[in-house]
Amino acid sequence: MPTSQPPEPNVLSLEAANSLIPKLQNLVQEQLRMRGEIESALRRLAAELGDVPNAIVIATDDSDDLQSQKRELVAQIERYRDGWRRVELMGGVIKDARSGLVDFYGRIDGKLVWLCWKIGEDAITHYHALNEGFSARKELKDSMKIRTLN
Repeated sequence: MPTSQPPEPNVLSLEAANSLIPKLQNLVQEQLRMRGEIESALRRLAAELGDVPNAIVIATDDSDDLQSQKRELVAQIERYRDGWRRVELMGGVIKDARSGLVDFYGRIDGKLVWLCWKIGEDAITHYHALNEGFSARKELKDSMKIRTLN
């Protein structure tokens, strides 16, 4: 039986990734706002139920108010997931949904790397190896920027 190769990642040039930043900035900002609303709704639900539920199940014996609260929370979570799917469709890989950290596959000198972006940054100015994290990111020097073209 032949072994299947993992799909080739969507590799972006630095220019292509940076062209996404204005849209990404707005989208990720909205994601962080929604996350805060979901966390607040979960705290309210936990206060009513006595604990944070493992799953949000709308039970027939729930009060109308509780059913409504759960339905809205489920809808909020689905909108939140859709937002992150939109980031992924843009080529982003969500590294930390709490802090708005998104990486893109890129190449420097033919080597596959992460082009690293975080909410609040106007452009992608750092990168790191695929096996490294945010703390290992390195600055993209001007002399390297031309080498990030595919």
